Amino acid sequence: MAVTDFLVIVTAVLLNRLPGIYFPGSFLSITPICRLTIALIYASRDSSVWLTVAFTVDRFVAICCMKFKTKYCNDKIAAFIIGMVCSLGCLKSVPWYFIHEPIYLINGVPWYCSVRKIRYTSTVWRVFDWFDRILTPFTPFFLILLLNVLTVRYIIATSRSRQRLWASKNKENQMDPEMESRRKSIILLFAVSGSFILLWITYVIQFLYERFTNDYQIRGFSDPKFLLQESANMLQLLSSCTNTFIYAITQWKFRQELKNLFKYSLSFLAISIK
Repeated sequence: MAVTDFLVIVTAVLLNRLPGIYFPGSFLSITPICRLTIALIYASRDSSVWLTVAFTVDRFVAICCMKFKTKYCNDKIAAFIIGMVCSLGCLKSVPWYFIHEPIYLINGVPWYCSVRKIRYTSTVWRVFDWFDRILTPFTPFFLILLLNVLTVRYIIATSRSRQRLWASKNKENQMDPEMESRRKSIILLFAVSGSFILLWITYVIQFLYERFTNDYQIRGFSDPKFLLQESANMLQLLSSCTNTFIYAITQWKFRQELKNLFKYSLSFLAISIK
């Protein structure tokens, strides 16, 4: 998850957004490289989203399906799923390479990328466009929300029986560490679901607005459609960071390793200064 999220930032921000704004005319603007960058953006984005779904499935199995846990939650299955998700993400992104054409041809060299008009007129591309949006983010919306609701419901059901058992054995009303752990799990699951849905909802609204109004033309930087589109892209990129951060920062071992990293870095800096 961390690698694919980082690749989203590298491809979408470092190789696409920043060069287009601050370094126009660089070699990254040559059409074949521009096409490849766009295809890599979609590949890393889809891999990031679906690895989040896979991790949600993994948590659901680990918490709610104890009999299936030993067969599913292991290194071989994890490696297979990661490889399959990333491979399918790359394969699905290949058409995005061919849908773009050069804007200028200077001394025989094609420059910049523009979407071919066939994307908006061809039935095949319309079907592919809907397929792309249904696969990311509509289906992940549904799966993450459904699995997290089922997981939370299971945690609440098991917690009630455990709470009654704990109360009968413990008359001093001490806090049950298992209940506290489950409470944190519920907060984590809702945080992941909420952040994913909130950060992708603008992208979904923008896509539906364009398809149902059939209005793709942007009339300047102050056009509300342009502001909606750029806001959707910004929030979509932000979503590639939040889930990994939420999952990682709530894990005790990760926080401990992070503390050790800062501790060793400060020690190394002190030794270097001396």
